[in-house]
Amino acid sequence: QVQLVESGGGLVQPGGSLRLSCAASGSILSISDMGWYRQAPGKERELVAIVRSGGTIVYADSVKGRFTISADKAKNTVFLQMNSLKPEDTAVYYCKIDAASQSWKFVGNWGQGTLVTVSS
Repeated sequence: QVQLVESGGGLVQPGGSLRLSCAASGSILSISDMGWYRQAPGKERELVAIVRSGGTIVYADSVKGRFTISADKAKNTVFLQMNSLKPEDTAVYYCKIDAASQSWKFVGNWGQGTLVTVSS
């Protein structure tokens, strides 16, 4: 099975920056899409950014120009660089990595979530 471990969350002031990391471990044959989602209090989980296997990157309109997603597939790791953070970015951030492990069927795997709090 594939396990995802997230890190990098914390408390930051408005305008500050954070970098989230998500590393997958286990018997991994290959990795496909890698992305980040977030869920704020009282809201549904939403897509923040995703990098697809072909290299296509999609960002939520609310983070365009401020967040950058990147991946190191050789290390089974995806990153989210967050700049110019705003209070409305406060949420629990979850990574999701589609991976093939015991078979060549790609299955979505979720991280445990890391809390990002933007406040002065």
